[in-house]
Amino acid sequence: MKKLKKGLIFLVIVILLLFYTGANAQLAVNIGLNYPKTGPYSLQGAAQLSAANMAIKEINAAGGILGKKINLMTRDSQSEADVSKKNVEELIDKEHCEMIFGGSASSVAIAGGKAAKSRGKLYFGTLTYSNATTGEEGHKYIFRECYNAWMGAKVLSDYLRKNYSGKKYFYIVADYTWGWTTEESIRAFSLTRSRKGHKRVLTPFPGASDEDFKQALTKAENSKSDVLVLVLFGKDMSKALRLATEMGLKKKMAVVVPNLSLGMAQTAGPNVMEDVVGALPWCWKIPYIYGYDKGKAFVENFAKRYDFYPSTSAASAYTILYQYKDAVERAKTFETKAVIAALEGHRFTLLKDEQIWRKFDHQCIQTVYAVKCKPAGDVLVDKFNQDYFEIINKMSGEEAAITEKRWTDARKKANKPEGLAW
Repeated sequence: MKKLKKGLIFLVIVILLLFYTGANAQLAVNIGLNYPKTGPYSLQGAAQLSAANMAIKEINAAGGILGKKINLMTRDSQSEADVSKKNVEELIDKEHCEMIFGGSASSVAIAGGKAAKSRGKLYFGTLTYSNATTGEEGHKYIFRECYNAWMGAKVLSDYLRKNYSGKKYFYIVADYTWGWTTEESIRAFSLTRSRKGHKRVLTPFPGASDEDFKQALTKAENSKSDVLVLVLFGKDMSKALRLATEMGLKKKMAVVVPNLSLGMAQTAGPNVMEDVVGALPWCWKIPYIYGYDKGKAFVENFAKRYDFYPSTSAASAYTILYQYKDAVERAKTFETKAVIAALEGHRFTLLKDEQIWRKFDHQCIQTVYAVKCKPAGDVLVDKFNQDYFEIINKMSGEEAAITEKRWTDARKKANKPEGLAW
C-alpha cells in the first residue's frame, strides 16, 4: 500500500511538472542568437549578446511579445558557415526558436539564412556587409539590419575622389563573400577597377596568420601605392593595421578600412587608428551629434549596465529585437509569413533617424556615415577611451543603396529569381 501511495504521489508530481512546463512554454517565445562567441569576430559577437540581453530584459519587463516573455537561446557560430548552418538547424529543431538573428560574417549570415528558410523561419542578419546577403543570396526569410558594402563604399566615395583621385591603390582582402563584394564596391566608387594598376592580395578567412598579413603588407609596401585599402574585419583588421603601423606603412600610405566598428578600433588602439578612414551605419556619438533621444537613452543605459559604449554590432542586435516585437504585434501572430509581410516596407525610428525595411530585397535602408579616426589624445579624453570617430560625410539611405534595377540585374546574372523566393 505504501509503495502504491508513493507511486501515485510520484505520478501526480510528474503530471504537475509536465503541466507547469507546458504552461510556461505557452507563456514564452524562444529566439535564437547565432553569434561569434569565439574566432576573429568574437568582440563583435560579445557586443551582440550584451545588447540582446539588455533588449530582452526591457521587453520582458514591459510584458514581452503578445504577452509572451522571450527566452534567448544561443549558439557560437565561430564565424564558420558550416557551423552556422548546424546552429540554426538546432535552434529551430531542438530549441523551437521562432526567429534567429546574429552573425558577424556574411558567409555565416547567408548560411544561417538558408537554414532558416529551409524550416520556414525568419533570420535577421546583424553584421553582414556582403552585397550578396540581400542581393544574389537574398530570399523571403532573411532581412539585413545593417548597411551593405555598396552603401559603405558610396558614402566614402566623395572623400576618396576628393583626396585620392588619380592615386595608386593597393587592396588586402579577406577571401570570402564580404571581402570580394566590398573590394568590388570600393573599386567602383574610387575609379580603381583595374587590378593591373591597383593590385590586391587575398588573405585566408577565417584563420589568417600574422605571416599572411606580413606578406600581404610587404607586397603593398613594394607596390609603392598611395592608398592601402584593408578589406578586413574584426581582429583581422586590428592585427593587420598594427603590423602596418609597426612596418611604417602608415607614414607612406593613407589607410582606408571600408567597414569600421568601435570594437575594431579599440582592439587596434588609438595610436594605430589615428587618421584611418572608413564607413559605418551607426556609432554611439551619432545620437548626440544629430539629436536622437532614443539613441541617447540606449547609449546611456548600455554604458551604465556594461561600463563601455555600444558598438554598431550592439545597436543592430538591439534594433532587431525591437523590430521583431513590433512586427509580431502588428501582425498579431508569430506566424512567419505574416511577420514578414508586416516587416516589408515598414518604416521605423529607433536609435537614429528613419529606417525602412525595403520590400523588394529586405535591405534596411538608412543614413550611412563616412568617418575619420581622431588623434589619440582626443580618444583618450573620453571616460571610456572610446571616442574614436569624426563624421566626415553622411548620405541618406535612398541615395546610398543599390537601385532595384541594379539589384535585379545582379540577380539575373547569378541565375537567381528576379524576386525574392519563398
